[in-house]
Amino acid sequence: MPFEFEPQAIPEVILVRARVFPDPRGFFMESYRRSQFAARGIPQEFVQDNFSHSTRGVLRGLHYQKDPHAQGKLVMVLRGEIFDVAVDIRRGSPTFGRWVAAVLSANDHTMLYVPEGFAHGFCVLSDVADVFYKVTAEYASDLDRGIRWNDADLAIPWPVAAPVLSEKDARMPSLRNADINFVYGAGA
Repeated sequence: MPFEFEPQAIPEVILVRARVFPDPRGFFMESYRRSQFAARGIPQEFVQDNFSHSTRGVLRGLHYQKDPHAQGKLVMVLRGEIFDVAVDIRRGSPTFGRWVAAVLSANDHTMLYVPEGFAHGFCVLSDVADVFYKVTAEYASDLDRGIRWNDADLAIPWPVAAPVLSEKDARMPSLRNADINFVYGAGA
């Protein structure tokens, strides 16, 4: 099997390890196979690919897109290393407001699946990081939302004290004041 799937402390968030085939030329790996991901509960259809390039200390997030265009994300690092975070923002969820984090690296080809109903963010640990992620819904600017990266209620131990933020991310509300329309178990 070309993948290992490891549910995290919030089991809907899944760490994915791809099997890598190195040789003197470099390596080959599959980064996605629909049948295997679907068998592990990861949606079968990704409709948009995104790419970001960032330098050390940049923090992007915590972002989400509201229903009806909520996005699940399959995140991988093509160069460098990031501290990647998923926050459960599904009202009524037993893990509402809790988060999980993983270090994703181009060196070990780990990926993280962040489902719909979760806010997502990452901080760059290496000099540069190229992050590629597939999403399950196209970008809809009118539904784009976020949560403040340093919300005291979340208490995420980001590995940078003074991150480089966009103006938009610096103005995000706390989880308590966020515009959220996810309900745990809705549509299940």
